Amino acid sequence: MPGPLDGIRVLEIGQALAGPLAGAILGDMGADVIKIEKPDGGDDARLWGPPFIDGDALFFHAQNRNKRSVTVDIKSADDIERLKGLVRKADILIQNLRPGIVDDVGIGPDAMLAINPRLIYCSIWAFGYTGPLRLAPGFDPLLQAYGAVMTMTGRPEDPPTFCAPAINDKATGMWCVIGALAALQQRQRTGQGCVIDTSLFEASVAWVEGAVNGYKHTGNIPERHGTGSNLLVPYQTFETTDKPICIAAGNDRLFVKCATAMAHPEWATDPRFSDGRKRAVNKTALLALMEPIIRTQSRDAWMTTLTRAGVPCAPVNDIADLVATPQLAAMDLMRKLPGSNLDVVGLPLTFNRERPHPYRDSPRLGEHNGEDLWG
Repeated sequence: MPGPLDGIRVLEIGQALAGPLAGAILGDMGADVIKIEKPDGGDDARLWGPPFIDGDALFFHAQNRNKRSVTVDIKSADDIERLKGLVRKADILIQNLRPGIVDDVGIGPDAMLAINPRLIYCSIWAFGYTGPLRLAPGFDPLLQAYGAVMTMTGRPEDPPTFCAPAINDKATGMWCVIGALAALQQRQRTGQGCVIDTSLFEASVAWVEGAVNGYKHTGNIPERHGTGSNLLVPYQTFETTDKPICIAAGNDRLFVKCATAMAHPEWATDPRFSDGRKRAVNKTALLALMEPIIRTQSRDAWMTTLTRAGVPCAPVNDIADLVATPQLAAMDLMRKLPGSNLDVVGLPLTFNRERPHPYRDSPRLGEHNGEDLWG
């Protein structure tokens, strides 16, 4: 079945993760995505392994499904003219090249919109399109550091702690898609394209917006709380006799259920713990009561007890546990790439309860140079 973006053509001029992820999302939704790669090696992510499958990293295969690859040397005037032929027939252009380079070679937003006024030109920056760091390079850990995520992750005694998933790259790719889809709707009304800008820096600030807002109003720098919350208690992981469990009693009603399930209903009326604000202030005292009790039984036993009582809880899974969960299978999240038959995580949304299936494998470098694409 055609996807919701069937008939939309996307040019992706980028590499690594944020730009290619945006292209992959649009491709999963049915857009025709043409990936522009440098002739010498292509997208750097082709080498982001192991593992490697058919010469390219599995990482690359997963982020570049549903795309065609053509090679363009952006330092060549002749190749830039060829690229402009693609731009004339494109609906969306996504670029996450090194800051400043698109203007240097003549493919910046002003130049491309002059060629195609209906074009939606999306730039993914490291630190943003303006400001003293406009031309600074950016990778996810740099923005986790600069954007304060590292100082909010982990336990109070830990050094600054990296969040393993590339949260800023992925968030920026998603923000890019949100902007592009909104601009498509605007174009329906106006007939005009526009320029969309987003950045890893903006995404990093969005992750910590609550802390930024709080600091602006109180002057307090947030403390780290390990696996827990500074606002909700109990709302964290606990050790059992075997494996850890996460308990999230996120309101007063759920805390009553939790206290009762743990055979201590009196906690719910204790003046230190009787509402959420008091539990947050007296978090250390409450956890000192809960932790020894939770350590007396296994995780499965607590999962049964707490679930029966209506207390939100979950096992702390590793990746192997997650892959084996019946929920992952039930949601049909894994997809096979046609051709290579590789299993990869699919688009995390469905249309009429149907998750899109990839219609094209990731491309070999320059695989589609010979196709009639250039205008």
